[in-house]
Amino acid sequence: MQTISLDTQVREHLERAAGANSGRSAATVYAGNEHGLRQTILALTAGSGLAEHDSPGDATLLVLRGHVRLTVGESSWEGRTGDLVPIPLARHSLDAIEDSAVLLTVAKSG
Repeated sequence: MQTISLDTQVREHLERAAGANSGRSAATVYAGNEHGLRQTILALTAGSGLAEHDSPGDATLLVLRGHVRLTVGESSWEGRTGDLVPIPLARHSLDAIEDSAVLLTVAKSG
């Protein structure tokens, strides 16, 4: 079994995001055909985000560092370090209010 340091991943991806034109950096840290879920670290600089996109299915965001806003239509939810934010089964967007890193967990179907 391999141990992954989320603190190290957060630090590295926030540095990469700071140097990227998009203000983002991401990497899948756990996945595979034998696993029923996928976990991805996503780092965003303040003011950057992910434009509206379809829901990946059953999923959550764990805010590892920072402050983010998840928006679905007219509704939004904010998460800060340590918060777990369920992702609704609807089109949504994600914005970083400050430099942030989240762990996206998606349950694979089928």
